[in-house]
Amino acid sequence: MTAPVRPRRSVLYMPGSNARALAKARTLPADALILDLEDAVAPAAKDEAREQIVAALAEGGYGGREVVVRINGLETEWGGADMAAIAKTAADAILIPKVEGKATVAEVERAMEMARARHEMAIWCMIETALGVLHAEEIAGSSDRIAALVMGTSDLAKDLHCLHTPMRLPLIASLNICVLAARAYGLAIVDGVHLDLADADGFAQACVQGRELGFDGKTLIHPKTIEEANEVFAPSPGDVEWSRRIIAAHREAAAEGKGMVLVDGKLIENLHVEEAHRLVELAAAIAALQAAG
Repeated sequence: MTAPVRPRRSVLYMPGSNARALAKARTLPADALILDLEDAVAPAAKDEAREQIVAALAEGGYGGREVVVRINGLETEWGGADMAAIAKTAADAILIPKVEGKATVAEVERAMEMARARHEMAIWCMIETALGVLHAEEIAGSSDRIAALVMGTSDLAKDLHCLHTPMRLPLIASLNICVLAARAYGLAIVDGVHLDLADADGFAQACVQGRELGFDGKTLIHPKTIEEANEVFAPSPGDVEWSRRIIAAHREAAAEGKGMVLVDGKLIENLHVEEAHRLVELAAAIAALQAAG
């Protein structure tokens, strides 16, 4: 199974209680937006934030950006109303916080069906607890609606009693497990946020590390970090050109009945061609998203 090729290099959280932020999001070069009803919204502002997000989605204008709404957990006093309201909107997905097993996904799926959510509306699951990591495979395979896993590394570090170190070594095992689970079920997976906005070098290093680990992109808390994430998680022009060469050479070899071919002295097999196609498709999807504004 493979996830549809869709850019998720930069996934920006926007507080639902801030109407100006919801409007500004229409002009930002982020691949995806998470309009937030949970952590970014104070309890007293939950109802107003929900109304503002519903109104913003009805107005539209987000172009080709993927628009996701993070609701409050269904066990909270706001979760049911969030689900009932957001399921009727044009949001691309609903993001569920602190998912720890398939039972939560099943409950969300039932609630979406009761609210008559569009069939195309996906579920994104936040993995931000020790139990969530241990059940990542179960979560990833629990519903056809699931499109992505999102790491909540701040809450996860709190749950693990571990430290936030520059190389994030205390979190590496958890990150690897979740990437494995996502890829096994053809899902996208997005890395957690970098909290220190003054630490530009640290953010850049975290993006590079996330790309090396196999993440599709990074969740962000400020627009000024979008450009760096977009650059790091995009295939380079050189990678795209090399991929096109691989595809063309393999096509010619296949026409001659050969299963392998040498390109610049490097042995190219089907697995290299599959990855080449993915990179070319991703580059095309990025270009289309940029053109759409």
